[in-house]
Amino acid sequence: MKTDNYLKLTQFYQNYAAVVDQANWSEWLDMFVEECVYKVQARENFDRNLPMAALSLTSKGMLKDRIYGITETIFHDPYHQLHMVSSPLILSESDNGVIESQANYTVFRTKNDGIAEIYNVGRYLDRLRITEKGIQIESRLCIFDNEMILNSLIYPI
Repeated sequence: MKTDNYLKLTQFYQNYAAVVDQANWSEWLDMFVEECVYKVQARENFDRNLPMAALSLTSKGMLKDRIYGITETIFHDPYHQLHMVSSPLILSESDNGVIESQANYTVFRTKNDGIAEIYNVGRYLDRLRITEKGIQIESRLCIFDNEMILNSLIYPI
């Protein structure tokens, strides 16, 4: 393992959490390569290799459509998210700049009534690429442990 990549990766995970928590959607999009996968899937389906996912986006164009929906068309009770992300575990590193890693996450949701609740808990399984723009996501699987998602999934995990 390359120590400098571990430090960059740790910063990347924390930056991802901050970007999503602050609803900085243009910066969130920049964290992905053009040909990417972003999936939010129940652990049970993942473990059984079943394809059903709460959210499955297979290109940066689909991510852009999702952000358009969030900002322009989806009506929902407003809430804020707060991500807590563990230190990453590097599963593999290749000489061509690809890192496979995972990190655990917890997402808290706070509605305007002030009551905070645990919204989603799980782990990220990532395939990341080191590019001239820094670390970018080729594939992010958000594997959640809870059997159901409260209300609906609006914002990225």
